[in-house]
Amino acid sequence: MNCKLLFALVFITLFQTQCIAQNNINTNNGIKRPKLIVGLVVDQMRWDYLYRYQSRYGKAGFNRLLNKGYAYQNTMIPYTPTVTAAGHACIYSGSIPAINGIVGNDWIEQSTGSYMYCTQDKTVQTVGSKSPQGQMSPRNMFTTTIGDELRLATNFKSRVFGVALKDRGAILPAGHSANAAYWYDDSTGNFITSTYYMPSLPAWVNNFNALPLADEYVKNGWTTLYNQQTYTESVINNAPYARAGNKENNAVFPHGFSTNNKKNYIGLRTSPFGNTITFAFANALLVNERLGKSGQTDMLCISLSSTDYIGHRYGPQSPEVEDTYLRLDKDIEDFLQKLDTEIGVNNYVVFLSADHGAPQSPDFMNQQHLPGGSVQGQKLKAELNTAMQQKFGVKNLIKAYVEYQFYIDKKVLDSAKLTLQIVTDYAVQILLTKPDIVTACSYSNFSNLLLNDFQKQKLLNGYFFKRSGDIQIIGKAQYLDGFTNGTDHGVGYAYDAHIPLLWYGAGIPHGVNYTATYMTDIAPTIAAMLHIQMPNGTVGKPLVEVLR
Repeated sequence: MNCKLLFALVFITLFQTQCIAQNNINTNNGIKRPKLIVGLVVDQMRWDYLYRYQSRYGKAGFNRLLNKGYAYQNTMIPYTPTVTAAGHACIYSGSIPAINGIVGNDWIEQSTGSYMYCTQDKTVQTVGSKSPQGQMSPRNMFTTTIGDELRLATNFKSRVFGVALKDRGAILPAGHSANAAYWYDDSTGNFITSTYYMPSLPAWVNNFNALPLADEYVKNGWTTLYNQQTYTESVINNAPYARAGNKENNAVFPHGFSTNNKKNYIGLRTSPFGNTITFAFANALLVNERLGKSGQTDMLCISLSSTDYIGHRYGPQSPEVEDTYLRLDKDIEDFLQKLDTEIGVNNYVVFLSADHGAPQSPDFMNQQHLPGGSVQGQKLKAELNTAMQQKFGVKNLIKAYVEYQFYIDKKVLDSAKLTLQIVTDYAVQILLTKPDIVTACSYSNFSNLLLNDFQKQKLLNGYFFKRSGDIQIIGKAQYLDGFTNGTDHGVGYAYDAHIPLLWYGAGIPHGVNYTATYMTDIAPTIAAMLHIQMPNGTVGKPLVEVLR
């Protein structure tokens, strides 16, 4: 090769490298910030899934985050109930239900006695379909999120988006001032939003929805990625402790989603392709909204919801869960490669965590001679109402049972001229006689509860008096609420509260940490990383190891 030509090529390469190095982060007033923050929340991901299937993961998905990023191995949820809405709100607000108000997926408003869904908002309308699934907003959350604070810090020049199948998995992370949150509509297989964010969908969203992605997945069904004999981390297909779904007779591969030639879009949720289509939408958003290219730090909040639906139905020991995580590993690999291409290898920061974990199926535990069972909350509600009618002469004093809590009907209470403490104390006496209940307490008499400080603090962190129930029960470990197959979550035991936390990207060192950290530490860490104010309800602390 001609020496002059070689010199020119080397000069151009060095010049391009220097330009990339200079532009790999945004610098504002001397403060260096990554171009993009990406949150990946894997719904119902137990911490041990990082290692249970690690030998089968590729090099560039979960293992890229583990081998090149920073792993906190002892990250816990500091409150109960450990459910989706509370987890997503906590991760992005750095706060707890006692402060941010998101005490569960559903609750009873104490002031009105009416049921409330966490993101329910009847003042807004669906954008993108005619279904009511878009009547949602973040208005029920009382605190700001890290995305809100990022928008405030940059005078709303930073752009923040949320994406998930579940509305609550997109809305609560994105926060109040987000540019948009998008979620999945079961009636159409499309992504939608609400008038809280915009009057109509952008053209690129309409173009994405016009693609036959959902139709293809629904038509083809779900078979294992590899030969099923290789799924040695799982128990047999169609185990008795899994639940059949999608109008199937058995919980057995292959799983179909179409019945009688009708498209079953809701079935896509309970398959790994729900995660795949979520990433496909996030990729389209990344490109079309030009994230990371504005000169300010942008934020993309992605929640992978299908892992939760699959876990509930089949349980952690199932080949369905193993196959889901093997496929998710490939989806994460593809997404990281997309970030490399669109944003640049050293230009973004990703954190990966979960909103909660899950226990093993009690039926499976029993088969292995391990403890497990169920707490029959709805049956307990009926039993309590019968007992209190006999005691006080009043019907239906217990209005509802939600998330291991009983709500007293205040109108019935007042009309009977009874005090809350008398009624709840009597109910607690009955509950404490039940063999499957570890303890029960009345929040009106909580200070006298004989419970260790660790458990008591978790209950207090999850309690907001305008929305939480009046009586709390704690079942035995590995006891699900109402059934013994599949799985559930919502309590403070380690299987629900121990979550993964990985950091990767610009300025993140490689390392492992085993000290106690909490879900509430994620948002203040991002705030410190970006040199912006932490969300206003934050109770966590910055994780200094990833800030050095």
